[in-house]
Amino acid sequence: MFVNYLTLNEIFRGFHIQRWNDRIRPMDLIEIDKHSHKMLIAFILAKYEVNNYQINWTKLISYGIFEMLRRIAISDIKSPIYAEITKRPEVFDKLNEFVLNKYSSIFEEPELLEEFKSFLFQSHREDSIELKLLNAAHIYASIWEFKIIENANPGNYQIEKIRKELDNRMSPYTNLIGIQKLSEPFPIKHFVDLFGYLRFQYRWAQLPRVPKTSVLGHSLLVAIISYLFARQNNACPKRLYNAFFGGLFHDLPEAVTRDIISPVKTSSPELDELIKNLEQELAIAEIYPLLEPDWIEEIKYFTIDEFKNKIVTDGEIVIVETVEGLNSLYNEDSFNAFDGSLIRAADHLAAFLEVWNSCNAGIKTDEMSSAAHNIRERYMNKKYGDVEFRRIYEHFKNPC
Repeated sequence: MFVNYLTLNEIFRGFHIQRWNDRIRPMDLIEIDKHSHKMLIAFILAKYEVNNYQINWTKLISYGIFEMLRRIAISDIKSPIYAEITKRPEVFDKLNEFVLNKYSSIFEEPELLEEFKSFLFQSHREDSIELKLLNAAHIYASIWEFKIIENANPGNYQIEKIRKELDNRMSPYTNLIGIQKLSEPFPIKHFVDLFGYLRFQYRWAQLPRVPKTSVLGHSLLVAIISYLFARQNNACPKRLYNAFFGGLFHDLPEAVTRDIISPVKTSSPELDELIKNLEQELAIAEIYPLLEPDWIEEIKYFTIDEFKNKIVTDGEIVIVETVEGLNSLYNEDSFNAFDGSLIRAADHLAAFLEVWNSCNAGIKTDEMSSAAHNIRERYMNKKYGDVEFRRIYEHFKNPC
């Protein structure tokens, strides 16, 4: 089982970790939000480089997840100190031994643990395009955050030093097409900004809850769970790609509609249909013009009927009823299979974690109790391919 109680709790810790917490901040800047933004930026940078390099998307995704887990484990180390540690291989290996020991009991699958171990001890010694894209995306996401900090600390004597350090760290990556695009006011830069604004939208906004989770951070949580579910079903590389980025983009329309809570959306079929239509109209008007034209169809594939299983055959999108059907008939890259059911299940599991963690911290409401109970009951007896949800939910003793 790839997804388990311990893994989920560790990933969720990313919502508790504050960034730039030694500076005046107009709002909390959260670790998982930064990594969500980073993976969107890595996606864009990779899209610009596909004609120059053979991108291993599975490596890009897994390295991004592993790096976030490492950052969670060592969150007490400030970025400048961490940067110095990485320059000393023998010291960095010791730090990675600490990280590996921390997670060795969390990764139940030997294959996943071996991949994580290889990432920790070998990736910084390799010269791969995937690592280069992730490093560039990481720095750009930090610069994006720094601009918020800079405006809130106009007289701070260290601001100029931090700006120069970030610029110096970015300089090795300025030959990337995407970084050149993002350095100028091209539409794609506005798309990165638009996606980043999802960190300012809080989920369950009408309820008192800890920790507060943003739509941006929630999107990465869904993406990681979807990816692990797909791996559990032995998905082909294209399905893994679609599971992760389908999860990452599943709430993209909320960048222009704001987060509309599920009880409102589902209060009537007519209202739900109207909201979906409005989301697409706004996407056409405000989101798609920011994308490269040849990316639009893929983003539509991620965001239209985002919770349905589907494939592409003879240029047409075909709905597939079950995950088992995808596993047995369409588990090949050529079908561009999309696990909408698993993304929906990941979305619900992420929502469950959000309310369960708040209840576990002692802040709960009737609405949260009802949501946690309903999600748990909905999935306790479900199985999608090799993903048995009972084995996940039974470990969460319901404090709600």
